[in-house]
Amino acid sequence: MSTRIKPKNLSVFEKWAEKSLLDIDSAKDQGQKIVGAFCTFAPLEIIRAAGAIPVSLCGKRQEPISHAERILPANLCPLIKSSFGYAVSETCPFYNASDLIIGETTCDGKKKMFEILRKMKPFFLLHLPYSQTDAAALDLWKNQVEAMKIFIEGQTGKKITADDLQQQILKYNEQRRLLKAIAELMADHPMPVNGMDLLPVFESSSFVVDMDSYRQNLENLLHELSELKKNGVSAVPKNAPRILMTGCPVGKGSEKVLRLVEESGGIVVCMENCTGIKSFDLLVEEQGDPYHNLALRYLLTPCSCMTPNQGRFDLVSQLARRFNVDGIIDQTWQFCHTYNVETGSIQDMAANTLDLPFIHIDTDYSDNDTEQLRTRVEAFLEMIN
Repeated sequence: MSTRIKPKNLSVFEKWAEKSLLDIDSAKDQGQKIVGAFCTFAPLEIIRAAGAIPVSLCGKRQEPISHAERILPANLCPLIKSSFGYAVSETCPFYNASDLIIGETTCDGKKKMFEILRKMKPFFLLHLPYSQTDAAALDLWKNQVEAMKIFIEGQTGKKITADDLQQQILKYNEQRRLLKAIAELMADHPMPVNGMDLLPVFESSSFVVDMDSYRQNLENLLHELSELKKNGVSAVPKNAPRILMTGCPVGKGSEKVLRLVEESGGIVVCMENCTGIKSFDLLVEEQGDPYHNLALRYLLTPCSCMTPNQGRFDLVSQLARRFNVDGIIDQTWQFCHTYNVETGSIQDMAANTLDLPFIHIDTDYSDNDTEQLRTRVEAFLEMIN
């Protein structure tokens, strides 16, 4: 049956950012450092092992962009401008709370933006290799991970032990398993939630103060959703077109394409991007040198900054089959050159390997093109039906 029952355990995630701010205030009062990070390449386990709390500074709203464009060129991707705009306008409470910042060299625009940002707070820049397969890449990246550890120790005054790090690896792996189990409830019908419901759940992992409490909330949600699914409760009809979204990160404030799909009768059953499965698909090996294991896991993140980026194509292919999708939407942000260049190859794979309908949407954070996009999304879903 198709019955819209809003699971009660979703409500805690819908207000998670607000709750986290209160928890951060308490943590700072107790002397804990807050570490702002911009990307899924930052090894959060190291931050936690030093007794600090990581928070995401990835901007996903239109409002701060005007502040950024007073300093940065307008023809940068909205994610960079939104992130920077929050910082220079001091309108992001998570940036304001951050005692230090971790950046990464995922694109040229970010690298140059970070040159300005690093003048504002203590800053460490992780230098990524461009290849995941080159023989020297893992050694280079492991050196960066270890250098970040030294920087974090210096800023927090806490020596990170191997046991501290191993404990955090186990905790984060468990968190990733729970998030993935929740995501995989969408693999077949019935689906007790839709994509818009799960967006704040996945995003909440970027703003966790108490990991044990967060894990319990994930377990509660997973149990409730599993019971609803077992009882045949579905948020959408069985014939709703099943869509996989791939491409650039999406979040609260930049979710217009996801929202349009579901307002138009489709269901986003899977998000491959950094907001979704990409961030929790891979686990850290739990045996052996923790720095080697962390470096390997994070280096294998299938981001378009890597060349070649075969991991993304493999992941999209696996997810398309695992989630029984009817079509693929590749959403990229304007001026995000690496993802835009990969679009042609993703389209080719959709057509010739997966035999799936495909649409590419290149947009920004504003609502100016919403109705135009609605028309395109409706036509795409109608073609699938």
